[in-house]
Amino acid sequence: MNDFIFGVYPYLAGTIFLVGSWMRFDREQYTWKADSSQFLSNDKMRLASNLFHVGIIAVFLGHFFGMLTPHGVFRALGISDIGHQKLAIVAGIIFGGMCLIGAVMLTMRRLKEPRIVATGRKRDLFVIAWLLATVVVGLLTTLVSMNHVAHNDASTMIALTRYVQSVAVLQADPALLRDVNPIFKLHMLLGMTVFLIFPFTRLVHVWSIPLTYLGRAYQIVRTKYVTAR
Repeated sequence: MNDFIFGVYPYLAGTIFLVGSWMRFDREQYTWKADSSQFLSNDKMRLASNLFHVGIIAVFLGHFFGMLTPHGVFRALGISDIGHQKLAIVAGIIFGGMCLIGAVMLTMRRLKEPRIVATGRKRDLFVIAWLLATVVVGLLTTLVSMNHVAHNDASTMIALTRYVQSVAVLQADPALLRDVNPIFKLHMLLGMTVFLIFPFTRLVHVWSIPLTYLGRAYQIVRTKYVTAR
């Protein structure tokens, strides 16, 4: 099971992620959107959305560069293995915490706002709940990592980075994870599954990075108030 989950599943999820996204864009472009529910209820939407999006983007980039950057680069920058792990813990707590708060707010909004409950889809609630579970487990891994740092033990972090890099070069080595704490394995399984379900949810809007917004002129939105006579 360890060999399948960490030797085969990453490529299965990755293939469905890429091929599924391409097919979704090719065949169902009208569904290629975020399906914002802000018009239905704007209560605390901006705060929840910003916390969630800033947090999850920072967490993703942290994982991407932290795991895929060659070990020697950190050493060349004067960052020791324990220093690297401390940096990951601090960043994980800050941005993971932001993502957690935002995800909880968005989940409660989908469960309690009558108009959103009436028009929402189950898969929208499912995907935010799955991301929430992934973030919660991810934050739990920081507690284990803090114990490793207290004992000056960076072996788990090194094993995780070597494994991710082995997957990236298409030579996955599940044996690197045999002795890793199960909480890390669960977090990785939840994270890989996010890529598996990605093409079938609103998450596809991530592909459409709105870089043109950076240079676009400001939009002026005026609210029209109707007073009773």
